[in-house]
Amino acid sequence: MVSPPPSSPHLVQVRERIRINGQPLSKELFSKYFWLVYNRLEETKDPAQASMPAYFRFLTIMAFHVFLQEKVDLAVLEVGIGGAYDCTNIIRTPVVCGVSSLGIDHTSILGDTMEKIAWQKGGIFKPGVPAFTVPQPERPLEVLRERARERGCPLYVCPELDAFEAGSRALELGLAGGHQRSNAALALQLSRTWLQRRGYEAGTGVLQDALPVAEPLAQRSVPLAPVFHPSDAMIQGLRDTEWLGRTQVLPHGPVTWYIDGAHTTSSVQACVRWFHQAALNEDKPQDGSEVRVLLFNATGDRDTAALLKLLLPCHFDYAVFCPNFTEVSVTGSADQQNFNVTLENALTRCLENQKTWTRLMEEKGGQDPWLPPPLEVGGLLKPDPLRGALLLVPPAERPLNSTSLVFPCLSHALQWIAQGRDPHLPAPPAKGGAHPQPVATSGAVLLQEAAAVRVLVTGSLHLVGGVLKLLDPALSQ
Repeated sequence: MVSPPPSSPHLVQVRERIRINGQPLSKELFSKYFWLVYNRLEETKDPAQASMPAYFRFLTIMAFHVFLQEKVDLAVLEVGIGGAYDCTNIIRTPVVCGVSSLGIDHTSILGDTMEKIAWQKGGIFKPGVPAFTVPQPERPLEVLRERARERGCPLYVCPELDAFEAGSRALELGLAGGHQRSNAALALQLSRTWLQRRGYEAGTGVLQDALPVAEPLAQRSVPLAPVFHPSDAMIQGLRDTEWLGRTQVLPHGPVTWYIDGAHTTSSVQACVRWFHQAALNEDKPQDGSEVRVLLFNATGDRDTAALLKLLLPCHFDYAVFCPNFTEVSVTGSADQQNFNVTLENALTRCLENQKTWTRLMEEKGGQDPWLPPPLEVGGLLKPDPLRGALLLVPPAERPLNSTSLVFPCLSHALQWIAQGRDPHLPAPPAKGGAHPQPVATSGAVLLQEAAAVRVLVTGSLHLVGGVLKLLDPALSQ
């Protein structure tokens, strides 16, 4: 049996964090092991330390216990935050370690530079245990190299995936987006090394359990890992990989949802490239207009302005902001509640995001062909009573003014966006549930009449989880 990484955060149900053979732990097993671990900790805790382990630490302890009791053959552990001080970093001798592409995130904990974050990530390196990373910027890579040297860890950089395709057909990836190619190259090296070190595979290119020779270190470089021919099982694994909430497309009639949990600068950049390829390059509808909607939220200490600025080139007609709560009522699923955040605080953050988006749109108006400055269009600019905004006359192919709205919860936001055209969502209330802003009414008309509505959901994995719960109720079963 194989246990994929205890991944965080979960999208819909907490059981997703602990998987065996790709499937979340069953409700019965989760309940069994939860209470077993909880009661054991309660019985043995130090009287001076009355509190239980924090949420993620408890689930990490529980995951270790599950993997031991279920006798898995291979456990893949995903670090929670950073590495050096993460509670997953208690495995003294893992078989192999990997560090994926570095990005700026959790700066209040990990530091505000790539070098500081690289230092934290390199904390998972262990003496004599091979480690792999993907191509990184020079200075962060140097930090990783130094951390590996300090710990006696042989560190290698994964060759590009192109190197594995030389002389053979291209490798097909189940996950969309160009950034997934480096993840796939890392996965190949980790898999091959585990098979070799556990005695399942031999042959050329076997890594040595020692530091690289002094010459590469003197050159202040990290050696490339060997290229090999992926096995049929590896090829199939890359092709069949699925991961909810990452570059996921859900076509629901005229409404298509593009869902990606990007929440850092680098991941949002990758998300925009994917969205351009998946949605913006498609042929425009023959029988009507196309409306593009951004559904966004960001949490924690993230630089929302930087993330939103990266999304401007997508030319959204509407930007919708809402908290990660599926419903206004607090009686929803406990799996999706963050008890450290109040609805008032979350809505305040959304209003700040809306203000930031409006400012960015105003700043971009002078350069964006979709938003000509009023001085250049002169008398052609006039109020439009249907949209509650200024429009160019005669109208262009697509709306020229991007507008934004804030909703108190995801269900209200999705209902407004879909306007009863997504069979998985109820229609918005005819009375009593209308948004107070006029643009909500005028926008509803456009959304109802558009031949295609393309919605990008991004900025937060918690947001993505709430959306998936509403769009696919089966995930909550």
